[in-house]
Amino acid sequence: MTKVNREIVVSEALDLLDEVGLDAVSTRRLAKRLGVEQPSLYWYFRTKKDLLAAMAEAAMVPHATAPLPTPGDDWRDWFADNTRSFRRTLLMRRDGARLHAGSTPVGDLDRIRRKMGFLVASGVPERDAQTAMLAAGRFTVGSVLEEQADTDPGDSADLPADMPVIDHESAFEAGLTLILNGLAYRTSPGRSESTGPVPGAL
Repeated sequence: MTKVNREIVVSEALDLLDEVGLDAVSTRRLAKRLGVEQPSLYWYFRTKKDLLAAMAEAAMVPHATAPLPTPGDDWRDWFADNTRSFRRTLLMRRDGARLHAGSTPVGDLDRIRRKMGFLVASGVPERDAQTAMLAAGRFTVGSVLEEQADTDPGDSADLPADMPVIDHESAFEAGLTLILNGLAYRTSPGRSESTGPVPGAL
C-alpha cells in the first residue's frame, strides 16, 4: 500500500476527477483508490468541501507558477497572455472550470496584488484594473464551462442549418479582445475615473 499524505490524497483525487468527472468524485471512491479506509481521509480533510478546495488550488499550479509581469512588459500583451494561461490551466483537468468556480484564491493573493500593481504602474486606473481582471476571470471560467460541457461535437448536427457552429478557442479570443479593447479605451488619456476597490475583484 502506498504511504498516504496530504499531497498524495490531492494528487489521486485530481486523477480520479479526470477519470470519472466532478459529480462522481467521492471520498468513498478516493479511499478505495488509495487503499485506505474512508474515515482516514478526514485526518487530512475534515469535509469534502475542504478536499475540493485543495484540489482546486492544486489544479491551478500551472497558472499560479507562471512568470509574473516585469516593468518592461506591454500591459496589453501581458493581460492577454495571463488570461490565456488561466484558460489553458482550467482545460488541463476534466471539469476544471466547475472545480475552480467559487473557490477562493487564498494562496494567490500576493501574486494578484503584484499583477494589479503592474497594471497600475503601466497606467491602468486601479478600479479599471480590478474590474477588468475580475471580468476576464469570470469570462474565462464561463467560456471553459461551456467548452467542457460541449463533449459531443456531433450534437451540432441537430442545429438549424443557419446556426453557426461555435469554435470555442476563436470565441474565447474574440471575447478577450473585446475586454482588452474596452480596458485600453478606459486607459486612454482623459478617460480614467476614480479609483477604489471593487467588491469581489481578484
